[in-house]
Amino acid sequence: NAPNKTTDLPGSFDATNVCLTQHPEVKHWLIVGMNDSAVLGAVRATEGRGLAAADVIGIGINGTDCHSEFQKENPTGFFGSLLLSPNKHGYDTTMMVYKWAKEGVEPPKLTYIRSATLITRDNWQEELKKQGLL
Repeated sequence: NAPNKTTDLPGSFDATNVCLTQHPEVKHWLIVGMNDSAVLGAVRATEGRGLAAADVIGIGINGTDCHSEFQKENPTGFFGSLLLSPNKHGYDTTMMVYKWAKEGVEPPKLTYIRSATLITRDNWQEELKKQGLL
């Protein structure tokens, strides 16, 4: 667990460096974060410590900040991202806010992504095209 002060690349990079220092015995890492940038920062920290891409599996969320990562000639530890649907998730969010404002129905405290598409180096362009994002 590496608590991030911020969920951008620098915040995640710094938090991950602390975690890597605290656990030098760990040789294989699974990295997850609340967005692609948080995972990318952590992946960069593992690279800085000399960990190979084969020793890291990073999975982000949103599918927006990882395109350049997938275009790199050699794979990195950033394996994939959960691509959200702007139509589905945007609609659901809008309806929750509308019902809250109009009818006083407060949204649930926790909402979970129940439908997302895992995008990787192999399928990201195809999946983005399906959603009209590329």
